[in-house]
Amino acid sequence: MLSSPISSPKASPKPKRFLQVLLSGCSAGGLATFFHCDNLGELLGGVATVKCMSDAGFFLDVDDISGNNSIRPFFSSLVALQGAEKNLNKDCLNSTLDPYLCFFPQYALQNIKTPYFILNSAYDVYQFHHIFVPPSSDPRGHWSRCKADPSACSTLQIATLQGLRSAMLTALKLFEGEPEVGMFINSCFAHCQSELQDTWFAPNSPTLDNETIAELVGDWYFERGAAQEIDCAYPCDSTCHNIIPSNQVGN
Repeated sequence: MLSSPISSPKASPKPKRFLQVLLSGCSAGGLATFFHCDNLGELLGGVATVKCMSDAGFFLDVDDISGNNSIRPFFSSLVALQGAEKNLNKDCLNSTLDPYLCFFPQYALQNIKTPYFILNSAYDVYQFHHIFVPPSSDPRGHWSRCKADPSACSTLQIATLQGLRSAMLTALKLFEGEPEVGMFINSCFAHCQSELQDTWFAPNSPTLDNETIAELVGDWYFERGAAQEIDCAYPCDSTCHNIIPSNQVGN
């Protein structure tokens, strides 16, 4: 599917239109960029500069608040159902006995050669609701109000949520200081921040070190210097747009 619409650039008499390519996606689309980034670079090899960005696609290999890990069996069944192993990074597959682990960005990214930008909230709403505090870990609904409104979270719940942030920062630690890996990791309750102008590039957009997401991505893409910013812990960031999708409330 990926190769079909771009199989002709090398043969094109006007390849300049492909000089710069950014493969990006949000959520599941952001996750998919980890599987196709290097492949796209190979398909366009020599014709274009290829870089990739994942928005809210850095799904973590993390236990939930009850100590269970529900995302591992989910990803394992997903890889088996879709026959996705053939699309996973070969170097990653050679490093593990469990192929489904290469479905997790934190393991796949270690083997990706193409420049990458990670845009994610340390308190990603989807991961908060479905991976870190899934319904199975909260049968009595003690987290319902907190999920619907972060300001309604108790002190204990906020302290617990710092575990999600810690897992994110631990997973990203390996890539800190890597010039080809950009990061914008803020402390907003959101899921996908590049799709809306309000969060991407606007007068009141979320910022880290006085830079919007668009500005930091631009610094990384055009190699204008260091492009890694990690926010302080919630609730320190006053620039946040805490976006709780209505279909997430009550889950």
